[in-house]
Parts: sequence; structure tokens; C-alpha cells
Amino acid sequence: MGQLVTPIHMMGIAALEEALAKFGRSEIFNTDQGSQFTSAALTEALAAAGVAIAMDGRGRWMVNVFIERLWRSLKHEDVYLKGYADGFEAKRGIASWIDFYNHKRPHRALGLRAPMAVWREDAASQKAVDMMDNAAALPTCPQQQQQAQPLAA
Repeated sequence: MGQLVTPIHMMGIAALEEALAKFGRSEIFNTDQGSQFTSAALTEALAAAGVAIAMDGRGRWMVNVFIERLWRSLKHEDVYLKGYADGFEAKRGIASWIDFYNHKRPHRALGLRAPMAVWREDAASQKAVDMMDNAAALPTCPQQQQQAQPLAA
């Protein structure tokens, strides 16, 4: 029996095709295990494009730590604060935040520099960037637990 291809699956495939057309093939497609990402239609489209698939699972947080941190930052610093009225407003606002995140926002893991500044430096020197060299600076890195404070009576 074949797998049901729903409108959400078709939207995922359309988004994938648009991304491939605009930006070319990436080496890897990293996702969670939601049904829209595990559908035969999408995984076959990725395989046909020669894109490797990595799916997060229990205990696999390191595979996706950087993108999860990006989404958390986007939600807490922009989306939740602005409560966009529609998709058009969200597209403009999120694009503006992504530009800010990449070009202006200081990142502790990058010595308080913006990602594009680091990328340009490394591209000029042909040096590869490995964020794991400074993983302790990431907010997602395990931190020492704070001591619970007793409640005042």
C-alpha cells in the first residue's frame, strides 16, 4: 500500500525544489522525524538530487545543535515578540532578522563577531571554521546548574 501524499508533503517537495533551483544542491538535509520530512516523496526527491539525509533522533542533539539554536533565537528574539499578522509580514520580518543575525549580531562562540565577518575572514584565508572548537561558548552547551533559592515567607 502506498504512502498518502498530503498537501503538507506537497508543500515540502515544492519548497525543496524551489531551494534546489535557487541555491543549488546542499550536501546534507538535516531534519527532525516529522511525517512531512520522512515521506517517501520527499526522501526520494532528496535522493534523486544527490542530497544526503540526516534525521535527528533521541540522543542526537549534536547533529542539529546549531540550527536548533538558530530557530530558538529566531523565535524568542523576533517571532514571539512581533506576532506577525500574516505570511507576507512574517517573510519580511524574518528576512530582516536573519540579515541582522548573520551580519550584525555578536556571537559568543565567534569571539563576539558576526557569522559573516568570520566567514569572510576564513574564506580569505581558506581556513575552515569548526564551531565545535568553541562549543562551550554556545548557550546550548551544558551549563553548570544554578542553585535553587529558597522562597521568602
